[in-house]
Amino acid sequence: MKALYCQQNSPGEEMTFVFQERENLPPPRDNDVKVQVRACALSWIDTKLLSEIKLEKELLPVGREISGVVLEVGRKVTFFQPDDEVVGILPLDSEESGLCEVILVHEHYLVRKPEKVCWVEAAGAVRDGVRAYTALHYLSHVSPGKTVLVMDGASPFGTIAIQLAQHRGAKVISTAYSLEDKQYLERLRPPVEGIRQPLVARVIDVSNGKIDVAESCLEETGGLGVDIVLDAGVKLYSAEDESTSKSRLLPHKHDIITLLGVGGHWITTEKNLQLDPPDSHSLFLKGATVSFLNDEIWNLSNIQQGKYLSILEDVMEKLSSSVFRPQLDEPIPLYEAKVSMEIVQKNQARKRQVIQF
Repeated sequence: MKALYCQQNSPGEEMTFVFQERENLPPPRDNDVKVQVRACALSWIDTKLLSEIKLEKELLPVGREISGVVLEVGRKVTFFQPDDEVVGILPLDSEESGLCEVILVHEHYLVRKPEKVCWVEAAGAVRDGVRAYTALHYLSHVSPGKTVLVMDGASPFGTIAIQLAQHRGAKVISTAYSLEDKQYLERLRPPVEGIRQPLVARVIDVSNGKIDVAESCLEETGGLGVDIVLDAGVKLYSAEDESTSKSRLLPHKHDIITLLGVGGHWITTEKNLQLDPPDSHSLFLKGATVSFLNDEIWNLSNIQQGKYLSILEDVMEKLSSSVFRPQLDEPIPLYEAKVSMEIVQKNQARKRQVIQF
C-alpha cells in the first residue's frame, strides 16, 4: 500500500513529492476509525507554519481533506460504525497521508457524508467550507443586509464564500482577475429554481489594472463602504516593489481601509500584514476591526472541537442542499497525484484538485 509524502531536504529548496510503501495498518486504537479513502483534495502545504509549531519532519504527509467508507472502529468509538460514509480534515500533526487507500483517523475529525453528496465534492468542498464559515460567521458575523466584498471570487474559497454570504442575506461584491473569472462570477445563480438574479451584485474586473477597487465599492454602496472584506492577499508596499504578476492585481492595504464602512470587518489572509500609525488611526475612526483568517485554529485546541464538528456538518448539509457548489477540477487518478501536487504547491491551480480512488 503506497502513500504520498512531501520531502524538503533543506530550507528554501524546492519540495519533492514521493510515494512511499506503507506496512499494513494495525487495528484501530480506542477512538480511531479505519477509513477506506475514496477521494482526497489537495491543498498547499504551509511548511513555515509547521516549522513554527514544531511539526516539521523529513517526510510530511500529503492530502488532508478526505472522504471515504468506515472499515473498522475502535472499541470506544461512539459516532460511527462500519460502512458509514464519512468526510473530514486530517489534523496538522497527523502521521497519515490522505493519499493512501486506507488510513486511521480519530473519530473527532470526521462527520457523516450525506448520501446525495459524491465523494469528490465532499473532499473538495470541506476545507473551503470551513474557511468560509470561519471568516463569515466567527470573525465577521455576517447577517442579512450586510455588504460583503470577496476578493478573487472565482477561486475555490471565493466561490464558497460568495454562496455562503448570499445565503445569509448579504449583498456580495467580488473582484475578478481575468475575463474568464468575470464571466464565471456573472453566471453564478442561487440554487432556487425560478430565481435568475445573480449571486454577485457587482463584479469588478481588476485584470487590466485600470479600475480602482475602492472607488467601485464606494460607488456601489452609495459612499457608505462595505461591511465585510475577505481579501486574497494585499500589497504592503508601493507598486515598484511588487514582483509577481498576481501581486500586481492585489489591492493596496490603504485601498481596503478606504472602502471599509463604519464598524466594518477586514478578514485578511496576509500573515505578514503591517499597519502604520495612520492606517491604525483610520481604522480607529471607523471603529473597524482586522482579523486574521487561519482555519487551522479549530484543530490547534481541543476546546473548539464541538464548534468545529458543527461547522463540518453544516458544510455537508449546505453541499447536500446545493447551497454550495464548489469550484472543482476534473477528478484526478492517484498515479497523477505527484504532478498535481507540484502544481498546487506552486499556487498554479485555479480550481480545487481532487484525487479519486
